Amino acid sequence: MISRTLRAATAALALCLPFAAHAELPQGAKAPAFSAQGALAGKAFGFSLAQALKKGPVVLYFYPKAFTQGCTLEAHAFAEANDDFRKAGATVIGMSNDDIEALKKFSVEDCRNKFAVASASPAVIKAYDVDLKKPDGTSTGLTKRTSYVISKAGKIVLVHADMNYRDHVKMTLEAVQKLQRAR
Repeated sequence: MISRTLRAATAALALCLPFAAHAELPQGAKAPAFSAQGALAGKAFGFSLAQALKKGPVVLYFYPKAFTQGCTLEAHAFAEANDDFRKAGATVIGMSNDDIEALKKFSVEDCRNKFAVASASPAVIKAYDVDLKKPDGTSTGLTKRTSYVISKAGKIVLVHADMNYRDHVKMTLEAVQKLQRAR
C-alpha cells in the first residue's frame, strides 16, 4: 500500500516539474562545423573544425571560464596528456566564451603552450548545447564543462558532460585511443 501510494505521489510530482533540457549532443550525431578565433602559445590564429578533422579525431572540450580553479586544473591535465593525444592522432581544442586576449594568456599559462583554445561564439554554444544555465533557465554567459570526441569522419563518438573536470582527460583519451586501435 505504501509503495503504491509513494509511486503515485512520485508520478504526480514528476508531472508538475519542468522537463530537463537535453544536456548535450548525442553520441553518433554529426558534429556541427564551425570556425573560431583561437590562440596557441600566446599567438592568435583561426581554428576550423573541418580542417582539424582532416588530420584526425578532435577532442573538443568546453570549459566555463579561463583562470578559474577547475578550468586551470583541467587545462593542466590536458597539457600533461597532450603527447598521448598526439600519439593517438588527435587534436585537442579547448573552448569557452573568453575573449582572444584572455585566451592568448590562458594558452601560455595554463595550457602550457601544448594545445589551442578558442572563443566559442553564441552560435557554437547553441550548436553544441553547452550554454550553462542558472536554475531559472537563463544563461550565465558561460559554457558547461562538456567534452566531445569527434571522429575524423565528423561523428561524435564520446560525450562527457560533468562540471567536475577530473574525468574529462581520462575519458577522452581512452576514446581517441580506441579510435586509433580501430583503424
